[in-house]
Amino acid sequence: MIQGQDVRPNILWIYLEDVSGWFSCYGDKVIKTPNIDNLADEGIRFNRFYTSAGVCSAMRSGTILGMMQTTVGAHHHRSCRADFRGKSMGEYDKNILPKGVRLVPKIFRDAGYYTFNEGSGKDDFNFEFDRDEIYDHHHGGWNFKGAKNGSDWNGCPDGKPFFGQIQISGGKSGKRARKVISRDRVPVPPYYPDIPEVREEIAHHYDCLLFTDDQIGQIVTALKRDGLYDKTVIFLFSDHGYKLHRHKQMLYEGGINMPFIISGRGIKEGLVRDDLINSIDLAPTSLALAGISIPKNMEGQDIFTKDYQPKKYTISARDRCDFTIEKIRAVITPRFKYLRNYTDDRPFMQPSYKDPWPVSQKFRAMMAAGEMNEVQMVFFDPNGKETEELYDLSKDPHEIQNLAKDPKFSKQLNRHRAYLAEWIKKTGDKGQEPESEIGLLSTLKRWGDKCVNPEYDKVRHLLSPK
Repeated sequence: MIQGQDVRPNILWIYLEDVSGWFSCYGDKVIKTPNIDNLADEGIRFNRFYTSAGVCSAMRSGTILGMMQTTVGAHHHRSCRADFRGKSMGEYDKNILPKGVRLVPKIFRDAGYYTFNEGSGKDDFNFEFDRDEIYDHHHGGWNFKGAKNGSDWNGCPDGKPFFGQIQISGGKSGKRARKVISRDRVPVPPYYPDIPEVREEIAHHYDCLLFTDDQIGQIVTALKRDGLYDKTVIFLFSDHGYKLHRHKQMLYEGGINMPFIISGRGIKEGLVRDDLINSIDLAPTSLALAGISIPKNMEGQDIFTKDYQPKKYTISARDRCDFTIEKIRAVITPRFKYLRNYTDDRPFMQPSYKDPWPVSQKFRAMMAAGEMNEVQMVFFDPNGKETEELYDLSKDPHEIQNLAKDPKFSKQLNRHRAYLAEWIKKTGDKGQEPESEIGLLSTLKRWGDKCVNPEYDKVRHLLSPK
C-alpha cells in the first residue's frame, strides 16, 4: 500500500429489486439492455446464480452475513421488527445475532473502508442491527442520486476506498418506468394462461427493466466522471424474481435463478460461468477482493479463490412471507432441482398479499371455472401440492414435469434427499422448528384477520382486542 493512499479496490453492490434477468446479455429478444450488457462484456456473467430465498428480507439477511438466513433465525419475511408500518409491536420476536457474526459493511468499515447504502430502507434485515454502526452514510430513497451533495460515494474521503450499496427499484419502479413494450409481443410461459392480465404484468416488467438499464448507465457514467470506474469492482444482482405468481416468494427458477454480473478492477473480461453460485457467496468474495480476511463462520465461499471447487449443490429456502405460512426447501444441482414441500396440506395459491391484484382475481376465477389446463394447474391447483418435486432443468426449464414419482429417477431423488438432510444437519436449519409464539403473535398484530393459517390458532387468543 502506498503511504497515505489506500489502493484497495472499491466494492459496489448494485441491488436490483424484484428483477427477473430478462436482459439481452442473457439472451432475451424482447428488449435491449446495452448498459447491463456492457458490464457483462467487461466482466463475468453468471448463469447459475441462486438467491438463498425468493423474498427480499430473508435473502438480504443472508447476503449481508455471508450465511444462510436459516442458520441465524432470519428466515421469516419481515420478522424481528419493533414496529411495522407505523404500528408498534410492543414485545416482538427479537433476533440477536450470535456472538462473532458480523455484517459485511461493518467488516469493511472496521478494515478502513468508507461504507454507504443508498436505499437503506432496503436493509430489511430480520435481526437486530444499528444502521449508524455499519454505514458512514445511508439514505432511504431508491435509485441512483448522481453521487452529489453527499449521496452515494460522494462523501468518501479522498484516498479511501468504499464499500457501497445502491438499491435500484427495478420491478417496483411503477410509474417511473414508461410504458414502452407492446403487450402483444411479450412471451407468456406455459404455466400461465395467456390472458391480458398476465401480458400486462410481463410487459410492465420489461418496461421496468429498461428503466433499470438506464439507472445502471447513469451509475457507470458517474463512476467514470469521478475517476473511480477503474478502481471499482461492481456486483450487479437481483434479490429475487419479479412479482407475479410462481416467481417472487417461490423457489422455482423464476423466483431464485437471478442475474449476476461482476465487472471492474481485476476482473477478467468477457467470461461466462455456469457453476452454481449462491447469494451468500457475495460477502466472502467481496471481502477477498478487498484483501480482507473472511470470517470462519461465513458459509458462503470466495468464488475466485485459487482452490475453488464448484458446488455439488446449493440451497434456497422459503418460509413465512407476510401472513402466509409456507415451508419449502430447494436443492439445486447442475442438472436437477429438488423441492421439499413441508406444507403439502395447503395449495401454493393459499391466501397471500397478492390476492387483491386483478391478475390474482382472474386466476382464481379461472381456477374455479376449470379454465386452466393441466400444465397451469401444476401451480394453481387449489387442492394442495406434492410433497416432493424433482425437475430435470436441462430438459424442463419451466419445471412442469415432476419426476419425483418416476422410478427411473429414484436414484436422483434419493441423492437430492440426502443433500438436503446433509445441509439441514450441517447448518442447523432453524426453519425446521415452528415459528415462536411471539413471532406468530407479532404477525397477527401486523396482519389481523388475514392470518388464516392454523398455526395462528394457538396464539390468537393472546391478541389484544381492538
